[in-house]
Amino acid sequence: MLKLIKEDIEVAIEKDPAARNFWEVVLLYPGVHALIGYRLAHVLWGLKLNFLARFISYFMRWLTGIEIHPAAVIGRRFFIDHGMGVVIGETSEVGDNVFIYHGVTLGGLSTKSGKRHPTIGDNVVIGAGAQVLGPTQVGSYTKIGSGSVVLQHVPEYSTVIGVPGRVVFSGVPPTQDGADGEESFPDPVAKAIECMLERLPKMEKEIRELRKNYEGEKQPKTDSVSLDDSPVIQEP
Repeated sequence: MLKLIKEDIEVAIEKDPAARNFWEVVLLYPGVHALIGYRLAHVLWGLKLNFLARFISYFMRWLTGIEIHPAAVIGRRFFIDHGMGVVIGETSEVGDNVFIYHGVTLGGLSTKSGKRHPTIGDNVVIGAGAQVLGPTQVGSYTKIGSGSVVLQHVPEYSTVIGVPGRVVFSGVPPTQDGADGEESFPDPVAKAIECMLERLPKMEKEIRELRKNYEGEKQPKTDSVSLDDSPVIQEP
């Protein structure tokens, strides 16, 4: 357990450029405090000391604003940045080197017992406010955009955005820094504008053709009258 806690502190220093030294992270980072409490509570849960484990979990929630069920399984080098509002449910499984931001929920969609929370692979980044719900599986090296709601399985090396979450990139090799690279999230607004600009010339051409046809239909059609066919007026 002490080795895991040491790694959690080290990864916080690595992932957060604002972290200046070891003691600053130990004393002032709520995400690290919540993880220390979770590691202890998880050991107690394994020893069937469920009430004591839940009490520690409750105290850490009061202290940090982060709720991690002691039965959840969390791997090595786990980092919660900022932390407030994070919820990790009882049957959640989180791999190694996972990086999540504040407001993330790994929650359930059912009140039935059994597996009802997500399984997160290794080297995953989950943006602020994202919700991963139900017994979904998120593949390794996946990036989930801020505010996304993931309800279905996500393959490895994917980028997910939107509500509901949809895969916009897949099969991309991992970056050198593993879970880093959140700057590679696509901008949905920029993507929409790009699509509109691509369609604009085609729409302008269609409008010109429609206007040409409309103006052609508006011109009055005059029949030519032959003088030979005109009636002869006879004087009385």
